[in-house]
Amino acid sequence: MRFKKYEGYLYISPWILGFILLTVAPLIFAFYIGLTEWDTFNAPKFVGLQNYSDLFRDEDFVNALWITIRFAIISVPLGIATSILIAVLVNSKLKGMAFFRTALYMPAVVSGIAISLLWKWMLDKDFGMINLILSKLGIPEQGWLTDPHMVLYSYLMMVVWGAGGGMLTYLAGLQDIPGHLYEAAEIDGANAFQKFRHITLTMLSPVIFYNLIMGIVGAMRKFGDAYIIGGAGNQGRFYMVYLYENAFKFFKMGYATAMAWVLFVLIMLLTMAAFKSSSAWVYYESEVNTRPKRKRG
Repeated sequence: MRFKKYEGYLYISPWILGFILLTVAPLIFAFYIGLTEWDTFNAPKFVGLQNYSDLFRDEDFVNALWITIRFAIISVPLGIATSILIAVLVNSKLKGMAFFRTALYMPAVVSGIAISLLWKWMLDKDFGMINLILSKLGIPEQGWLTDPHMVLYSYLMMVVWGAGGGMLTYLAGLQDIPGHLYEAAEIDGANAFQKFRHITLTMLSPVIFYNLIMGIVGAMRKFGDAYIIGGAGNQGRFYMVYLYENAFKFFKMGYATAMAWVLFVLIMLLTMAAFKSSSAWVYYESEVNTRPKRKRG
């Protein structure tokens, strides 16, 4: 009888042990390291909250944080809007549409490093394909990576180019929308824009919300392409790039860990705000169907 009481704990003990060793323990260690000065070669020296107070006096930190936030503010809505537009276009039943769906989704399955190297070449001021096309059209060549004012636009172009990855989730959502909703709207005299606004966007709102959360997290943690491509005037020095430099270039592990905790708190606050706002604009059909009906009195 006593064994049966603890039998369930025995079965889940491997997971609990793994969670403690691989998640809880590293988090505790990381929190401690964030309170120390540690270069990995010598023993950590406890400095309290000094790393955190130094962060906001560090101009490079503030610049990296601002670049990342600015990119997130623009890129997340841009990526969502582009993905929805592509999904609506390829949702038609025209012949050969399967090819376009596959082609548009391809960037999502290609190695991130390969994509970064490709874009670094395409954005090159002297030998890049984009400037070559612009020159053929009689448009002045741009310093996409050499002009600090153009660096952000370069990364936003990459966001639009890779929007096919998010297209798949919206396409699945579009195909789940009941056709009778559009038929009823047509009978009521709704035009194409009204149907898109009141039916398509409403029914896609859970998918939009999911991509919003993933987009916020991804934008705030942007690293791979930014590290490879860079940008003039430190405009390609995103938050994670500066964190990486502090950890593995300057060996300021305590400082880098403090940066990681600040990023964790910032992402948590942003996602909490998104979840808080979701009740006002995210529509879940299952919740409506299971909501108790009010009695008429």
